[in-house]
Amino acid sequence: MEKIRLEIIGMSYSQSQSGAYALILGEKDGKRRLPIIIGGFEAQSIAIELEKIKTPRPLTHDLFKTFAESFDIRISEVIINKFSEGVFYAVLLCSNGKKEMEIDSRTSDAIALAIRFGCPVYTYESIMVAAGILMEEDQENTKPGNPIEDESVPEETSFSEYPLEDLNQMLQSAIENEEYEKAVRIRDEIKKRK
Repeated sequence: MEKIRLEIIGMSYSQSQSGAYALILGEKDGKRRLPIIIGGFEAQSIAIELEKIKTPRPLTHDLFKTFAESFDIRISEVIINKFSEGVFYAVLLCSNGKKEMEIDSRTSDAIALAIRFGCPVYTYESIMVAAGILMEEDQENTKPGNPIEDESVPEETSFSEYPLEDLNQMLQSAIENEEYEKAVRIRDEIKKRK
């Protein structure tokens, strides 16, 4: 299977899950985004490394990197290789110069380690199709009275009551406004109808 290179686009606090964050990965040479809900600890670890903040004591991911390097083990790449029931799975491809190993990992931990090791992150087309969100360059204008413009739509809204055309417009609006958790819920409702 051909791999798709991903890069970190951003991270935001999850309004739908307390203490969780949405990590947004994007195709390196494409318009699709992959929103992944991660825990607070992993979000903090990723943010600290992205911002190059030095902590007084090593975080768990820093400790793992130091331990691995002490035994000449490098992570060459991370692959998000599975998406099942809303959960992403990943593997670390490691090498000690003589032997290559594939190690199962939570996706959030794999991303935190990929940043520290400076290695690429990949996924497969099947995962982008199943869980990705397409970012459009040219967004259509919305009509007055359209639910996209109605800011009174609460976060907990069930999107099952909206027509498919409105859902597609709401999805684009949520992406434009970087409301990725909402976009994921709308995307899931659209997929249920197909």
